[in-house]
Amino acid sequence: MKELWELFSVFFRIGAFTFGGGYAMLPIIQREVVEKRGWASDEEVIDYYAIGQSTPGIIAVNTATFIGYKKKGLIGAIFATLGMISPSLVIITIIASSFMHFKDNQTVQHAFAGIRVAVVALVVNAVVRMWKKSVKDLVGIILFILAFLVIAFTRISPIIIIFVSAATGILLSYRGAVKE
Repeated sequence: MKELWELFSVFFRIGAFTFGGGYAMLPIIQREVVEKRGWASDEEVIDYYAIGQSTPGIIAVNTATFIGYKKKGLIGAIFATLGMISPSLVIITIIASSFMHFKDNQTVQHAFAGIRVAVVALVVNAVVRMWKKSVKDLVGIILFILAFLVIAFTRISPIIIIFVSAATGILLSYRGAVKE
């Protein structure tokens, strides 16, 4: 029960003190799960991010679910997921009940503007960390650039890009073009 409570409380704190959604949570998840607790390696967490991004739902919640499952099976997944989503449910309920009263307040608008800047910094940090761990050779750089360009400049679904990239990686690894 102690480990379940720890899963819940760690992900509750991450969910409660991270603004900006799933991507902004990624560096905090990495620090808590890899650096502080050793629940997973950097490579495992990046795999969880990749799977979490390509499955329905919020990447941070999906990642928490995978980590909880790794630690304590199905019940661990439930506790980690509940820990991650509980703060949002409480905060959104409180904000929704009073948002109309303060949405036009200049101080609130300035606070949101400051939060947006901080969130961009958190997302950029997550991208840089994932880049360092994921893009290891010229083939990876080329795949990254192609995937980015297709996502940025076409209306092709990111899901298709993920599947095509995965298939390309598998194909190239069988041909010996990708370093492990």
